[in-house]
Amino acid sequence: MHVRVIRVRNPGRSTRFCMIELPEGLHGAYRRTELRTHFSRRELERLTAEGRLINYGRKVVIRRENMPDLRTRAAAALLMAGPDAVLSSHTSAWLHGCTAASTHRVHLTVDYDRRLHSRPGLDVHQQAYDIADVTEVDGLRCFTVVHAVTELLCRARRSTALACADEALAQIPSHERAEFKGDIAARITARRDSRGKRQAAFLLDLASGLPESPPESMLLLLIAEAGFPLPVPQYSVRDLDGREVWRLDFGWPHARLALEYDGYAAHVDKVESDRARDEDLRRRGWRVLRASASDLRDPTALFSRLRADLSGPQRATRGFWI
Repeated sequence: MHVRVIRVRNPGRSTRFCMIELPEGLHGAYRRTELRTHFSRRELERLTAEGRLINYGRKVVIRRENMPDLRTRAAAALLMAGPDAVLSSHTSAWLHGCTAASTHRVHLTVDYDRRLHSRPGLDVHQQAYDIADVTEVDGLRCFTVVHAVTELLCRARRSTALACADEALAQIPSHERAEFKGDIAARITARRDSRGKRQAAFLLDLASGLPESPPESMLLLLIAEAGFPLPVPQYSVRDLDGREVWRLDFGWPHARLALEYDGYAAHVDKVESDRARDEDLRRRGWRVLRASASDLRDPTALFSRLRADLSGPQRATRGFWI
Protein backbone atom coordinates (compact mmCIF):
# COMPACT_ATOMS: atom_id res chain seq x y z
CA MET A 1 0.00 0.00 0.00
CA HIS A 2 1.13 3.56 -0.77
CA VAL A 3 0.73 5.83 2.26
CA ARG A 4 -0.17 9.52 1.86
CA VAL A 5 -0.66 12.14 4.55
CA ILE A 6 -3.12 14.93 3.78
CA ARG A 7 -4.05 17.90 5.91
CA VAL A 8 -7.71 18.66 6.40
CA ARG A 9 -8.42 22.26 7.42
CA ASN A 10 -11.75 23.26 8.91
CA PRO A 11 -12.53 26.96 9.43
CA GLY A 12 -12.16 27.90 13.08
CA ARG A 13 -10.69 24.54 14.03
CA SER A 14 -7.16 23.17 14.30
CA THR A 15 -5.60 21.32 11.40
CA ARG A 16 -5.92 17.56 11.59
CA PHE A 17 -3.89 15.01 9.70
CA CYS A 18 -5.35 11.96 7.99
CA MET A 19 -3.40 8.93 6.85
CA ILE A 20 -4.36 8.12 3.28
CA GLU A 21 -3.45 4.72 1.85
CA LEU A 22 -3.54 4.59 -1.93
CA PRO A 23 -4.15 1.12 -3.36
CA GLU A 24 -1.53 -0.31 -5.72
CA GLY A 25 -3.53 0.46 -8.84
CA LEU A 26 -2.21 -0.51 -12.27
CA HIS A 27 1.36 0.84 -12.27
CA GLY A 28 0.11 3.93 -10.43
CA ALA A 29 -2.96 4.50 -12.63
CA TYR A 30 -6.54 4.29 -11.29
CA ARG A 31 -10.13 4.46 -12.42
CA ARG A 32 -11.90 7.10 -10.38
CA THR A 33 -14.60 4.59 -9.47
CA GLU A 34 -11.91 2.37 -7.93
CA LEU A 35 -10.63 5.18 -5.72
CA ARG A 36 -14.15 6.17 -4.68
CA THR A 37 -14.37 2.87 -2.80
CA HIS A 38 -11.40 4.04 -0.67
CA PHE A 39 -11.83 7.82 -0.38
CA SER A 40 -14.56 10.39 -0.15
CA ARG A 41 -15.12 12.78 -3.01
CA ARG A 42 -13.66 15.59 -0.91
CA GLU A 43 -10.47 13.62 -0.25
CA LEU A 44 -10.04 12.89 -3.96
CA GLU A 45 -10.61 16.53 -4.82
CA ARG A 46 -7.95 17.55 -2.32
CA LEU A 47 -5.41 15.02 -3.65
CA THR A 48 -6.06 16.30 -7.17
CA ALA A 49 -5.93 19.97 -6.16
CA GLU A 50 -2.59 19.44 -4.45
CA GLY A 51 -1.23 17.77 -7.58
CA ARG A 52 -0.70 14.38 -6.00
CA LEU A 53 -3.11 12.81 -8.46
CA ILE A 54 -3.10 13.91 -12.11
CA ASN A 55 -6.20 13.70 -14.29
CA TYR A 56 -5.91 11.42 -17.33
CA GLY A 57 -9.29 11.93 -18.90
CA ARG A 58 -12.56 12.10 -17.02
CA LYS A 59 -12.43 8.59 -15.56
CA VAL A 60 -8.74 7.95 -14.87
CA VAL A 61 -6.08 9.52 -12.62
CA ILE A 62 -2.34 8.90 -12.22
CA ARG A 63 0.04 9.38 -9.32
CA ARG A 64 2.10 12.45 -10.08
CA GLU A 65 5.46 10.78 -9.42
CA ASN A 66 4.58 8.00 -11.88
CA MET A 67 3.87 10.28 -14.85
CA PRO A 68 7.32 9.82 -16.49
CA ASP A 69 6.92 6.03 -16.45
CA LEU A 70 5.70 4.67 -19.79
CA ARG A 71 4.07 1.71 -18.06
CA THR A 72 1.93 4.06 -15.97
CA ARG A 73 0.83 6.13 -18.97
CA ALA A 74 0.15 2.94 -20.92
CA ALA A 75 -1.90 1.58 -18.02
CA ALA A 76 -3.90 4.81 -17.86
CA ALA A 77 -4.63 4.59 -21.59
CA LEU A 78 -5.90 1.03 -21.21
CA LEU A 79 -8.08 1.96 -18.24
CA MET A 80 -9.53 4.88 -20.19
CA ALA A 81 -10.15 2.88 -23.39
CA GLY A 82 -11.69 -0.22 -21.85
CA PRO A 83 -11.07 -3.98 -21.87
CA ASP A 84 -10.87 -4.43 -25.66
CA ALA A 85 -8.04 -1.93 -26.18
CA VAL A 86 -4.51 -3.21 -26.82
CA LEU A 87 -1.15 -1.48 -26.54
CA SER A 88 0.50 -1.59 -29.94
CA SER A 89 3.34 -0.39 -32.19
CA HIS A 90 6.26 1.25 -30.31
CA THR A 91 4.64 0.78 -26.90
CA SER A 92 4.10 -2.92 -27.38
CA ALA A 93 7.65 -3.40 -28.72
CA TRP A 94 9.10 -1.49 -25.75
CA LEU A 95 7.21 -3.69 -23.30
CA HIS A 96 8.80 -6.69 -25.00
CA GLY A 97 12.29 -5.29 -24.35
CA CYS A 98 12.93 -3.33 -27.54
CA THR A 99 14.55 -0.24 -26.03
CA ALA A 100 14.97 1.45 -29.42
CA ALA A 101 11.20 1.97 -29.61
CA SER A 102 10.07 5.51 -28.89
CA THR A 103 8.55 6.08 -25.45
CA HIS A 104 7.33 9.64 -25.97
CA ARG A 105 3.80 8.59 -26.88
CA VAL A 106 1.56 5.69 -25.96
CA HIS A 107 0.26 3.69 -28.93
CA LEU A 108 -3.15 2.08 -28.48
CA THR A 109 -5.24 -0.02 -30.88
CA VAL A 110 -9.03 -0.22 -30.68
CA ASP A 111 -11.64 -1.74 -32.97
CA TYR A 112 -13.28 0.29 -35.73
CA ASP A 113 -16.50 0.77 -33.78
CA ARG A 114 -14.74 2.64 -30.93
CA ARG A 115 -14.99 6.43 -30.98
CA LEU A 116 -11.68 7.20 -29.32
CA HIS A 117 -9.38 9.86 -30.71
CA SER A 118 -5.67 10.56 -30.51
CA ARG A 119 -4.56 13.34 -28.19
CA PRO A 120 -1.25 14.72 -26.91
CA GLY A 121 0.83 11.81 -25.70
CA LEU A 122 -1.55 9.18 -27.11
CA ASP A 123 -1.82 7.74 -30.63
CA VAL A 124 -5.02 5.77 -31.21
CA HIS A 125 -5.05 3.26 -34.07
CA GLN A 126 -8.28 1.71 -35.31
CA GLN A 127 -8.10 -1.77 -36.80
CA ALA A 128 -9.53 -5.24 -36.43
CA TYR A 129 -7.15 -7.67 -34.76
CA ASP A 130 -6.93 -11.35 -33.93
CA ILE A 131 -7.22 -12.10 -30.23
CA ALA A 132 -4.46 -14.70 -30.72
CA ASP A 133 -2.07 -11.77 -31.31
CA VAL A 134 -2.79 -10.34 -27.85
CA THR A 135 -0.71 -11.14 -24.78
CA GLU A 136 -0.01 -9.56 -21.40
CA VAL A 137 3.25 -8.03 -20.15
CA ASP A 138 3.48 -6.61 -16.62
CA GLY A 139 -0.30 -6.79 -16.37
CA LEU A 140 -0.78 -4.72 -19.55
CA ARG A 141 -2.62 -5.96 -22.64
CA CYS A 142 -0.39 -5.65 -25.68
CA PHE A 143 0.31 -7.30 -28.99
CA THR A 144 2.78 -10.17 -29.20
CA VAL A 145 6.38 -9.34 -30.06
CA VAL A 146 5.98 -10.87 -33.55
CA HIS A 147 2.98 -8.62 -34.25
CA ALA A 148 4.69 -5.54 -32.83
CA VAL A 149 7.92 -6.01 -34.79
CA THR A 150 5.98 -6.65 -38.00
CA GLU A 151 4.11 -3.37 -37.57
CA LEU A 152 7.30 -1.43 -36.90
CA LEU A 153 9.07 -2.93 -39.91
CA CYS A 154 6.22 -1.79 -42.13
CA ARG A 155 5.38 1.58 -40.65
CA ALA A 156 8.08 2.97 -38.36
CA ARG A 157 11.31 4.81 -39.16
CA ARG A 158 13.69 2.36 -40.77
CA SER A 159 16.44 2.83 -38.18
CA THR A 160 14.03 2.30 -35.28
CA ALA A 161 12.39 -0.69 -36.91
CA LEU A 162 15.67 -2.51 -37.63
CA ALA A 163 17.03 -1.82 -34.14
CA CYS A 164 13.84 -3.20 -32.56
CA ALA A 165 13.93 -6.28 -34.79
CA ASP A 166 17.54 -6.94 -33.77
CA GLU A 167 16.70 -6.47 -30.08
CA ALA A 168 13.76 -8.87 -30.36
CA LEU A 169 15.91 -11.48 -32.13
CA ALA A 170 18.69 -11.09 -29.57
CA GLN A 171 16.30 -12.29 -26.86
CA ILE A 172 15.65 -15.54 -28.73
CA PRO A 173 18.01 -18.53 -28.81
CA SER A 174 19.99 -18.49 -32.05
CA HIS A 175 18.44 -21.75 -33.28
CA GLU A 176 14.94 -20.20 -33.06
CA ARG A 177 15.69 -16.97 -34.92
CA ALA A 178 15.04 -18.33 -38.41
CA GLU A 179 11.56 -19.45 -37.36
CA PHE A 180 10.88 -16.06 -35.76
CA LYS A 181 11.90 -14.27 -38.96
CA GLY A 182 9.83 -16.72 -40.98
CA ASP A 183 6.73 -15.87 -38.93
CA ILE A 184 7.28 -12.17 -39.56
CA ALA A 185 7.91 -12.72 -43.28
CA ALA A 186 4.61 -14.62 -43.57
CA ARG A 187 2.78 -11.79 -41.81
CA ILE A 188 4.32 -9.20 -44.12
CA THR A 189 3.20 -11.20 -47.18
CA ALA A 190 -0.32 -11.64 -45.79
CA ARG A 191 -0.88 -7.95 -45.02
CA ARG A 192 -3.80 -6.47 -46.94
CA ASP A 193 -2.21 -3.04 -46.69
CA SER A 194 0.62 -3.02 -49.22
CA ARG A 195 2.23 0.09 -47.73
CA GLY A 196 5.58 -0.67 -46.17
CA LYS A 197 5.87 -4.24 -47.46
CA ARG A 198 9.00 -3.55 -49.48
CA GLN A 199 10.64 -1.67 -46.61
CA ALA A 200 9.75 -4.45 -44.16
CA ALA A 201 11.24 -7.18 -46.37
CA PHE A 202 14.46 -5.21 -46.80
CA LEU A 203 14.83 -4.59 -43.06
CA LEU A 204 13.93 -8.17 -42.13
CA ASP A 205 16.74 -9.43 -44.37
CA LEU A 206 19.18 -7.21 -42.46
CA ALA A 207 17.96 -8.22 -39.01
CA SER A 208 20.04 -10.90 -37.29
CA GLY A 209 20.00 -10.23 -33.55
CA LEU A 210 23.79 -9.93 -33.64
CA PRO A 211 24.35 -6.16 -33.24
CA GLU A 212 24.82 -5.48 -29.54
CA SER A 213 23.10 -2.08 -29.39
CA PRO A 214 20.55 -0.04 -31.36
CA PRO A 215 23.30 2.31 -32.68
CA GLU A 216 25.10 -0.71 -34.18
CA SER A 217 21.87 -1.71 -35.96
CA MET A 218 21.50 1.86 -37.23
CA LEU A 219 25.09 1.86 -38.46
CA LEU A 220 24.49 -1.37 -40.38
CA LEU A 221 21.40 0.17 -41.99
CA LEU A 222 23.38 3.22 -43.13
CA ILE A 223 26.01 0.94 -44.67
CA ALA A 224 23.36 -1.10 -46.49
CA GLU A 225 21.47 1.96 -47.74
CA ALA A 226 24.71 3.44 -49.11
CA GLY A 227 25.23 0.35 -51.24
CA PHE A 228 28.37 -1.02 -49.58
CA PRO A 229 28.97 -4.78 -49.32
CA LEU A 230 27.37 -5.95 -46.11
CA PRO A 231 29.76 -6.71 -43.25
CA VAL A 232 29.46 -9.65 -40.86
CA PRO A 233 28.16 -8.48 -37.46
CA GLN A 234 30.08 -9.80 -34.44
CA TYR A 235 32.78 -11.32 -36.65
CA SER A 236 35.17 -13.65 -34.81
CA VAL A 237 38.91 -13.17 -35.43
CA ARG A 238 40.77 -16.38 -34.61
CA ASP A 239 44.42 -17.39 -34.31
CA LEU A 240 46.17 -20.26 -36.11
CA ASP A 241 44.83 -22.71 -33.52
CA GLY A 242 41.23 -21.64 -34.12
CA ARG A 243 40.89 -19.81 -30.82
CA GLU A 244 38.92 -16.57 -30.83
CA VAL A 245 41.20 -13.58 -30.30
CA TRP A 246 38.82 -10.70 -30.93
CA ARG A 247 35.17 -10.21 -31.78
CA LEU A 248 34.53 -7.32 -34.16
CA ASP A 249 31.38 -5.20 -34.24
CA PHE A 250 31.51 -5.54 -38.03
CA GLY A 251 34.01 -7.26 -40.29
CA TRP A 252 34.65 -7.59 -44.00
CA PRO A 253 36.85 -10.70 -43.93
CA HIS A 254 37.66 -10.60 -47.67
CA ALA A 255 39.10 -7.11 -47.20
CA ARG A 256 40.53 -7.70 -43.72
CA LEU A 257 38.60 -4.61 -42.63
CA ALA A 258 37.06 -4.07 -39.19
CA LEU A 259 34.53 -1.43 -38.18
CA GLU A 260 34.03 -0.72 -34.48
CA TYR A 261 31.26 1.45 -33.05
CA ASP A 262 32.41 3.54 -30.09
CA GLY A 263 29.36 4.10 -27.94
CA TYR A 264 30.18 6.39 -25.04
CA ALA A 265 28.99 4.04 -22.29
CA ALA A 266 30.88 1.05 -23.68
CA HIS A 267 34.16 2.83 -24.41
CA VAL A 268 34.52 5.45 -21.69
CA ASP A 269 37.88 5.02 -19.92
CA LYS A 270 38.86 2.36 -22.48
CA VAL A 271 40.91 4.49 -24.88
CA GLU A 272 44.19 2.72 -24.09
CA SER A 273 42.73 -0.77 -24.30
CA ASP A 274 41.01 0.10 -27.59
CA ARG A 275 44.30 1.39 -28.95
CA ALA A 276 46.11 -1.81 -27.94
CA ARG A 277 43.35 -3.91 -29.49
CA ASP A 278 43.54 -2.00 -32.77
CA GLU A 279 47.32 -2.39 -32.88
CA ASP A 280 47.05 -6.15 -32.36
CA LEU A 281 44.50 -6.39 -35.17
CA ARG A 282 46.84 -4.43 -37.46
CA ARG A 283 49.64 -6.86 -36.68
CA ARG A 284 47.29 -9.60 -37.80
CA GLY A 285 46.72 -7.88 -41.12
CA TRP A 286 43.51 -6.03 -40.33
CA ARG A 287 42.65 -2.41 -40.91
CA VAL A 288 40.42 -0.85 -38.26
CA LEU A 289 37.87 1.93 -38.71
CA ARG A 290 36.02 3.46 -35.78
CA ALA A 291 32.60 5.11 -35.87
CA SER A 292 30.77 7.17 -33.27
CA ALA A 293 27.38 8.80 -32.74
CA SER A 294 28.45 11.75 -34.89
CA ASP A 295 28.91 9.36 -37.83
CA LEU A 296 25.32 8.20 -37.41
CA ARG A 297 24.19 11.80 -37.81
CA ASP A 298 26.49 12.48 -40.78
CA PRO A 299 28.26 9.41 -42.22
CA THR A 300 29.97 11.30 -45.06
CA ALA A 301 33.51 11.10 -43.66
CA LEU A 302 33.06 7.49 -42.53
CA PHE A 303 31.80 6.47 -45.96
CA SER A 304 34.79 8.12 -47.64
CA ARG A 305 37.18 6.06 -45.50
CA LEU A 306 35.10 2.93 -45.96
CA ARG A 307 34.98 3.37 -49.73
CA ALA A 308 38.75 3.79 -49.91
CA ASP A 309 39.48 0.78 -47.71
CA LEU A 310 37.05 -1.56 -49.47
CA SER A 311 38.25 -0.63 -52.95
CA GLY A 312 42.00 -0.29 -52.20
CA PRO A 313 44.67 -2.99 -52.50
CA GLN A 314 44.58 -5.70 -49.83
CA ARG A 315 47.36 -5.98 -47.31
CA ALA A 316 49.33 -9.18 -46.82
CA THR A 317 47.93 -11.41 -44.10
CA ARG A 318 51.36 -12.10 -42.56
CA GLY A 319 50.49 -15.75 -42.16
CA PHE A 320 47.44 -15.16 -39.95
CA TRP A 321 44.20 -16.97 -40.66
CA ILE A 322 40.62 -16.23 -39.64
